[in-house]
Amino acid sequence: MSIDVETLRPLFAPRSIAIVGASATPGKIGAAPLSFLQKGEFAGAIYPVSSGKTEIAGLKAFSSVLEIDAPIDMAIFAVPASQAPIALSECLKKGVRAGVMFTSGFAELGEEGARIQARMAEDARRGGMRLLGPNCLGIANYRERVFASFSPVFARASGTTGHMALVSQSGAFGGYAATAAQDLGVALNYWMTTGNEADVDLADGLAFLAEDPQTRVILTYMEGCRNGPKLCEALERCRQNRKPVVMLKVGRTEVGAEAASSHTASLAGSDNIYGAIFRQYDVYRAETIDEWFDVGRAAANGRYPASAKTALVTVSGGVGVFMADEAVDRGLDVAPLDEASQAAIKKLVPFAGTRNPIDVTGQVVADIGLFEKTIETVTACDYASIVAFHGALARNPVPGQKLLSAWSEVCARHPDKVVAITGASTRELDDAHASNGCLTFQDPGRAVRAIGALHRLREAFDRPRPAFSPEMARQTLPRGTLSEVESLDALAAAGIPTVPHRVVTSAEEAARAARDLGYPVVLKIVSPDILHKSDIGGVALSLTSEDEVRDAFDRIMAKARAAAPNARLDGCLVATMIRGGVEVILGVQSDPTFGPMVMFGLGGVLVEVLHDVSFRAAPFDESEARRMIAETKAALVLKGTRGAPAGDLEALARTLSRLAVFASRHADQIKSIDINPVLVRPAGQGVVALDAVLIGASD
Repeated sequence: MSIDVETLRPLFAPRSIAIVGASATPGKIGAAPLSFLQKGEFAGAIYPVSSGKTEIAGLKAFSSVLEIDAPIDMAIFAVPASQAPIALSECLKKGVRAGVMFTSGFAELGEEGARIQARMAEDARRGGMRLLGPNCLGIANYRERVFASFSPVFARASGTTGHMALVSQSGAFGGYAATAAQDLGVALNYWMTTGNEADVDLADGLAFLAEDPQTRVILTYMEGCRNGPKLCEALERCRQNRKPVVMLKVGRTEVGAEAASSHTASLAGSDNIYGAIFRQYDVYRAETIDEWFDVGRAAANGRYPASAKTALVTVSGGVGVFMADEAVDRGLDVAPLDEASQAAIKKLVPFAGTRNPIDVTGQVVADIGLFEKTIETVTACDYASIVAFHGALARNPVPGQKLLSAWSEVCARHPDKVVAITGASTRELDDAHASNGCLTFQDPGRAVRAIGALHRLREAFDRPRPAFSPEMARQTLPRGTLSEVESLDALAAAGIPTVPHRVVTSAEEAARAARDLGYPVVLKIVSPDILHKSDIGGVALSLTSEDEVRDAFDRIMAKARAAAPNARLDGCLVATMIRGGVEVILGVQSDPTFGPMVMFGLGGVLVEVLHDVSFRAAPFDESEARRMIAETKAALVLKGTRGAPAGDLEALARTLSRLAVFASRHADQIKSIDINPVLVRPAGQGVVALDAVLIGASD
């Protein structure tokens, strides 16, 4: 799949617009976009279309788009649902390349509406039109004054444009967010709501904006996704082009898998899956609307810190401690000033706190020059970011202007540094700081969090992109549940290390197999119908003699017959008993939206108790596997605790990547895989899968 961005250009940047259902009557949906386009001074041609009208709002009106003797890039549909298919058909005959359908009454109402919507989408695809909606609030291009919407926010759209785009699946939220942006003084360049997503969806918007040279950051409001691979492609485009996606994800959806048969399925809640996708593609997930806008504004500034090293300059010791706590929590490095710089500040303010945070105290109220000189000293050091808390100083015009001048010089002389100014201020002063490249916040905590987000995004952009070819020989896997032996053999063929083992059907065969493999050994029942073997006494550990093996075989078979009389019993598995290492779980769950999702966490019986797992969409390389491991507490255990040796992380990452490639290559044949436990042996000794259950896709 590849998103064709060029087909979206008439939607985002039309040169001519027809409004089907246009009106000059205030309050009617067809009147709003006409009014907005005229007041906004859209440079292209506007064609009102309304039956029985010859003129609307001073423009020649047409009864049908077919009467317009000129090419049309975009059609806005502001007609009732009953008329929408006919209006669409006429626009397709005319060769209109983009449609924005405000009309509601389709898939959101039930099966019949969904059927009509699907037919319109198919007609649009065949006719070469990209269709936004239906049931959407429209789209806006602030730079080219395209306001194809009926949201009242565009009645007062200013001529100011910025570098921030906004894509929302919700029209109401999109309108609210555009209003909030205006109130905050945040300039947008594009705004898009996707509605029912019959054709154009959120991923299309992200892909287009990823290629737009004027867009620096994309604010995204998301409720769900029907095409996971397409979304991943769009997110990868954003990442490759260093366009941060700041995500506000709401809602919960069903994974659609039976949890009873798989550890992985029971742990793969839908929000876990979305969170994993966001981490995999370095999407910044905001927890609040304030954070959403804060990180968006910071990224739109276009400056990213070169390192985590951050200086905190404050007029309040208490606020300095607060900022330091936030900085550490966000992964920033609050390294102390060098001794020479500390001495220089002590000469200015003998009782100042000079390590970091740098507290120049309330003395600056009497002499603002002390703060200016402190700024000069700190700026000369190798901090990548500076967060300054002014208190209420800036509310006084004289110190406010002096601080503006000082920070303006810092930003001009050090374009590589990120500067955030916090405290009580005025809108005019904040705008002046912003024009100089400084970030401004009322709340110092929010300022520090925004700097932390920029640091994290810069690290993500600088990380080498996956460079691997997920080639693997394709196997033909059985349908339904595979036995442990079949599961281990399939994984071994994929290059995943598995425990040496044999299948036996008698006590004597078991004894011979144990002798050949070497003691100690483990015996386990082999049955595709018994998934949790230990629950029925179907496992015997640490067997060290032929007599023990024979007795264990007879005992296990008897218990299996008693506990599951209808189960298919294929004998017992004899395997080498391997000691020494950390037990982890590797799993795969087929997600209905994103396809095979790979899971990792601490293994054994604790996996469902701790819920300390991470997920990734398959396939991925070893570097992504290492990131996946690092997200769990298992990473701490694998580094070695209480004198235990460190685990073989490289072998574990390699195995995770191979599992991901296997799952991707066989996505149509796999429902789920549980490999539990996988024993991670000391560094240099590799990993080994001790048990596995693979459930093939059903017919």
